[in-house]
Amino acid sequence: MIHQQRKKWMGAFLLLITALIVSSTPFRDLSSFPHELRLLEGSLQQLQVSVPVMGTLVNSNPEIVKVNGVEAREVKVDLSKPLSVQPKKAGHAELALKWGSIPLKAVKVNVLPDLRVVPGGQSIGVKLQTAGVLVVGHHLVNTGAEKYSPGERAGVNVGDTIIKMNDLFINDMSDVKKVVNEAGAKKEPIQLLVVRGKEKLSLSLTPAKDTKDKEYRMGLYIRDSAAGVGTLTFYEPKSGAFGALGHVISDVDTGQAINVGDGQIVQASVTSIEKGESGNPGEKFARFYNENQILGSITKNTPFGIFGKMKEKPNRSLYSEPIPIALAEQVQEGPAKILTVVDGQKVEEFSIEIVNVVKQHFPATKGMVIKVTDKRLLQKTGGIVQGMSGSPIIQNGKLVGAVTHVFVNDPTSGYGCYIEWMLQDAGVPVRSSSPSFPLQKGKVA
Repeated sequence: MIHQQRKKWMGAFLLLITALIVSSTPFRDLSSFPHELRLLEGSLQQLQVSVPVMGTLVNSNPEIVKVNGVEAREVKVDLSKPLSVQPKKAGHAELALKWGSIPLKAVKVNVLPDLRVVPGGQSIGVKLQTAGVLVVGHHLVNTGAEKYSPGERAGVNVGDTIIKMNDLFINDMSDVKKVVNEAGAKKEPIQLLVVRGKEKLSLSLTPAKDTKDKEYRMGLYIRDSAAGVGTLTFYEPKSGAFGALGHVISDVDTGQAINVGDGQIVQASVTSIEKGESGNPGEKFARFYNENQILGSITKNTPFGIFGKMKEKPNRSLYSEPIPIALAEQVQEGPAKILTVVDGQKVEEFSIEIVNVVKQHFPATKGMVIKVTDKRLLQKTGGIVQGMSGSPIIQNGKLVGAVTHVFVNDPTSGYGCYIEWMLQDAGVPVRSSSPSFPLQKGKVA
């Protein structure tokens, strides 16, 4: 009996000691010590250990990083104080922390080239030409004998994109009309090449002649272009790449992402704003301005926005020089700014709070929750409104992301995406291609 009680007391004592150690600051800091660390050239990272002993830090590549300002393979360090890791040039290194001969922790360091971009904030007009024509509906053709949709009968679905008719690649509606009339006159079927999701399908459609207007019809409603207003996010001066919107452009009828064949961005001027309120997101109203002056060409439409090339730095930027970017894991909860236009073409800075950051191992549009705190912006817009999507988010002098969505029931708040994902889609590499450092994996505003 006494022996069993001793074992119980000993077990309880060991559990208590273990709990105290696990809950101690040094243990928590050591546990939170990263396994991998990404840094940009010119930055500085501090690592906290909080162990009240002297230790040794082994640096596999002092030419890439220095620790506590020292360029050496072994550095004596006071583990009770923060360790400063400063990148020297792009490359890889490994830092191993030891106490005597006992290994405590190791971290792989990936130093990325310095990347700076010019933040946007300007309102832009967006003009997209689809690759092919998008099917947005079916309609019945009255042939006298019957009413039916030749397109639906041929198996063409709403949301499909017709990219080829017979041997002709389709660029616009006039191409479609020409092929339909020729096939109808010859009473021959049209061979269609259709894109449906990630598939390409070959379909055969025979046009029908409408008895009312004597025209040959496919029985399809189609669209070959789209236009709207958004906000420029960034311009990367070395490559001329730009990014805007922070979300995909979808067709209003089908909800399908528009496959870009051609597109341009032009200047836009905000004429008025419908203030947002709970259940009813507001909206910027703007007109295209000086449409003949093309600011840039659009080549991609992705979940993170539209991307392409600009010939020169955009006008009316609040920043005369490029600023650093923040990597996804460097974004912090706390105060920040957004750049946007609420009147005419003037880009202004407004205060927000980043209230939550989401650790993302794969690209996703909802990386952070933001809340507008600027009294003047709240009075003017009610918070985040449609047309504000793409507004750059600045924190601690770095471009960290872009506004993407508004909360329908709380227009003062919404989502933002990390700038890293937008740069990736713009073709501006941020992450390392080294196999030892693998990729981390509402309502539209």
